[in-house]
Amino acid sequence: MAVRLVVTFKAQKGKGADFAKAFAPVIKDVVAKDKGCEQYELFRSQDDPDKLVLLERWTTAALLDAHTAAMRARGPSPTAAFRDGNAVLERFEVS
Repeated sequence: MAVRLVVTFKAQKGKGADFAKAFAPVIKDVVAKDKGCEQYELFRSQDDPDKLVLLERWTTAALLDAHTAAMRARGPSPTAAFRDGNAVLERFEVS
């Protein structure tokens, strides 16, 4: 069963564009290399440009778990310098 992951980030005040720019190479890399990735897109809120949401869709939960482990192994995120607090992750089954 497909799995959707919704990740909400808060960038430091005025740093939403910097966050998105720093994350762009990660998106390109994941889409090209991570098996089972059907969607990996980052969106900035029009109401609050420092709020960003990453929408992920994976063919299986196991492949999402493999992606998560690979991301942790890559080391510090290129967006770490722009974040304001921890990301909120929500995992959904796709029906």
